[in-house]
Amino acid sequence: MAGDAGGYYLVKGEALPTVLKRTLEAKELLRTGRCRTVREAVQQVGLSRSAFYKYRHGVEVLEEDRGLRAVTLSLLLSHHSGVLSRVLGAIASARGNVRTINQNQPASGVAPVTVTFESNALDRSLESLLEEIRQLDGVVKVEMVGEGAEVGN
Repeated sequence: MAGDAGGYYLVKGEALPTVLKRTLEAKELLRTGRCRTVREAVQQVGLSRSAFYKYRHGVEVLEEDRGLRAVTLSLLLSHHSGVLSRVLGAIASARGNVRTINQNQPASGVAPVTVTFESNALDRSLESLLEEIRQLDGVVKVEMVGEGAEVGN
């Protein structure tokens, strides 16, 4: 209902008043540990402590509420030094955050590996990243076996 102060609204960041934007910035500084105290955070963003305390529970960034997108890859890698490291390096260079790695014993010169990573912050398409991994020396096979929202951090 329009005008209902207790409801939830989806609003573009550019439409937010400065006080709400700065509250979000201060919350991010505290969340990431770049500032240890509310006093430090509000000073850095140019906000009063009273304004921060007034609005801190009333604003959130939408992406934080959606959960993390996880991608699971099944790989077959040559049993040579550095192959898994190159795969993990490709994921990291694309800004993927590796969550789990499961590697089984090699057999017949290849090792099956499963890697799950967060794909929210990728700086390229998932298809592009998969193609980059396929081209790495020592990668025999790559399949995406899962993709979806993952609850929590």
